Amino acid sequence: METISTFEIWQTFFYRLWPVWLALAITFFFGLQFRKKLGPLGYIFDSKVGLIGLFIVLFWIFAAIFADLIALFEPLDQSGMYRRKPPGTVNTEAGLPYIFGTDTLGRDLFSRMIYGSQIVLLIAPAATLVAYVVGITLGLPAGYIGGVYDTVLSFLANLVLAFPVILLFYLLVAPGVRETILPNIMAGIFFIIPILFALMVVFSRFSQRLNVLIPSTLIILFVGAWLYSGLVFGSDPLGLVGIEPNELNIFAAVVFTTSPGVFRIVRGLTLDIRTRDYVSAAITRGENPLFVMIWEILPNARGPLIVDSCLRIGYVTILLGTLGFFGLGMEPESPDWGSMINQTRSYIRLVPTIVLPPTIALASFVLGLNLLADGLREQSLKD
Repeated sequence: METISTFEIWQTFFYRLWPVWLALAITFFFGLQFRKKLGPLGYIFDSKVGLIGLFIVLFWIFAAIFADLIALFEPLDQSGMYRRKPPGTVNTEAGLPYIFGTDTLGRDLFSRMIYGSQIVLLIAPAATLVAYVVGITLGLPAGYIGGVYDTVLSFLANLVLAFPVILLFYLLVAPGVRETILPNIMAGIFFIIPILFALMVVFSRFSQRLNVLIPSTLIILFVGAWLYSGLVFGSDPLGLVGIEPNELNIFAAVVFTTSPGVFRIVRGLTLDIRTRDYVSAAITRGENPLFVMIWEILPNARGPLIVDSCLRIGYVTILLGTLGFFGLGMEPESPDWGSMINQTRSYIRLVPTIVLPPTIALASFVLGLNLLADGLREQSLKD
């Protein structure tokens, strides 16, 4: 079979990624121009380590966005003639090379790696965001009000954190659990908290301005009910919002295992910040506790939370990869990175490079998040 040289392999690789390079150039250009207006996120442009991390993270974000333009083949296309082929093998029918070779079913590893980034970047950040909203919603009053509320929630958080994360994940996404109603119950509880948090934000700001409060509340309830029905029950009348049952199960498991850690961080920050002078000033001028928590304490805790969110997305990415490796993640044919590693690891002796694309992709994305977090932490200490 026809093959191309190593130089041509890398030439094709960089050429196929032209949308990513263009998007990165535009992003960094405007980021440098307006970094002073980006707040804490703008500090990253003053850190070399942070810039490297930002470059890697944005690389995979843009790869996921432009996957249809980058990939040479469909991620599920199989070819019995090109099973376990080395990098550079040319598909004579399509006239296109398999940049990183093929897996045991003749599927293009490069294309599957690119499409796999969509799955990782859809579940990991979204689940982490919901976990943060849950942790913030429960952690702010626990640290500010204290009492029985704080004692009970802290005990429950410590109870969840006492379990090994991998074991807890394994139990929550096991096929037996997936077939029960438990994932829907968990998702139903977790997805309603962002709606409640949005209502709290609006009420704390506009409680005395009914002309703003009532329309905002109605919009939040309408949009929230629409998203809630589509995500939890899969009954969106417009068919725009929905999530597969196994994805819902993974999503709920991620939020369940991640939100207690966020709760602990938010509670600790609240205990510290509530003693500051500007909080006392807000209380003195008669602001209600909800306003103080959301508009005085939370904005001043954003630095550590942003840094921690980068690290947690990396942890969640590793957990998703671990689930996929053990066959407990997405559907068997899914191109997510963990499943790809599991599907190709048995053929390392035949094709040593067969497992490298998803492994390097997973490792590089997590590395980028860690470097980004280090850069943000470094700059926040200088601020």
